[in-house]
Amino acid sequence: MQKVLLLRFGEIFLKGKNRSYFEKLLIENIKAALGGMNYTFAKTHNRYYVEDFDEGETEEFKKRLKRVFGLHSLSEAFKVRTDYDAIGEAMMTFAPAGKTTFRITVNRADKSLEKNSAQIGADLGGYMLERRPEYKVDLSHPELNIKVDIRENGFSYVFATVEDCAQGMPVGCSGCGMLLLSGGFDSPVAGYRMARRGMRIKAIHYHSFPYTSEQAKQKVVDLAHVLTGYAGPIDLYVVPFTDIQFAIHEKCRPDYMITIMRRIMVMIAERVAKESGCGAMITGESLGQVASQTLESLTVTEDAVESLPVFRPLIGMDKYEIMDTAAQIGTYKLSELPFQDCCTVFLPRNPVIKPSVATARKEQALIEDLPELIDKAIENIEKIEIGRY
Repeated sequence: MQKVLLLRFGEIFLKGKNRSYFEKLLIENIKAALGGMNYTFAKTHNRYYVEDFDEGETEEFKKRLKRVFGLHSLSEAFKVRTDYDAIGEAMMTFAPAGKTTFRITVNRADKSLEKNSAQIGADLGGYMLERRPEYKVDLSHPELNIKVDIRENGFSYVFATVEDCAQGMPVGCSGCGMLLLSGGFDSPVAGYRMARRGMRIKAIHYHSFPYTSEQAKQKVVDLAHVLTGYAGPIDLYVVPFTDIQFAIHEKCRPDYMITIMRRIMVMIAERVAKESGCGAMITGESLGQVASQTLESLTVTEDAVESLPVFRPLIGMDKYEIMDTAAQIGTYKLSELPFQDCCTVFLPRNPVIKPSVATARKEQALIEDLPELIDKAIENIEKIEIGRY
């Protein structure tokens, strides 16, 4: 009797003739997530198995696997020969003494067996009642549901629990996106949600030293590091933004400062995205959350984009939903650290809520040396390669 982890994939099950492409990506991502650990990976139709591992590392294996997008669920199972007594012995490991209700659920993928799933389940239920006479059968709402998966390879897998994984699509199947990553709650969650749809992530951050500290920069590096646990390795581009912010502060009217700043941010992000092979930009904007995220503000920001699509996966989420997700994925405590980012430097008292494209273009044009400032910022980008968490 061998302990294994039984893995089930989710959405890619619905794919047609190209399903093998998604499966190949998922298997690569599973192996990458388990890098440095000793195990054997096995595959049968619609099932993956992690075998031959140190049982003392079971929780670490499960922790890593639950963050792999594309996996729907996993179970700790026992792998046994497809034999009545061997299956029964494995079932008993999940059956403590004491009164309870139970059922045996059988999935018979091996059609060479004479009996069908219901008949095998009835036989195994009898086996259980002989050894646990205090148990009662309840097929509708059992307290204990032992599942027996009889596969075509001559082995059966016995388990009693199903644990959710990250679900979604395998990272890498949906291209690459450039995430505008700040130190707040929203942008890390946006990156997580796009990675969950199969998009590889690169990130760009704007650093206004000395007005934003090295601690603020490290906070963003740490946030990106957490995201690598789901999205895989991330290249982080840190843009020196101080000179541009000074120019905005000196040349543009105060209520439009944030609007102009965000336009320039997406202009830089788009150039870096194209140069690094990204096909989209990702932001953590949520409609109406702050002055720069009204419909009019989003329209004015988008006007500064030349051609790349801008994905806003949080657009319909409220702050509580975003913060709940941040807590779930492990970025919440980092995001609440009180280090200022560039968005809080030279913050105007009354930012415009409904800016116009015409006025924004006029104010931006007042920064006559903006092309040179942007070129200088991009030339001095610090690229940080962040490995898997």
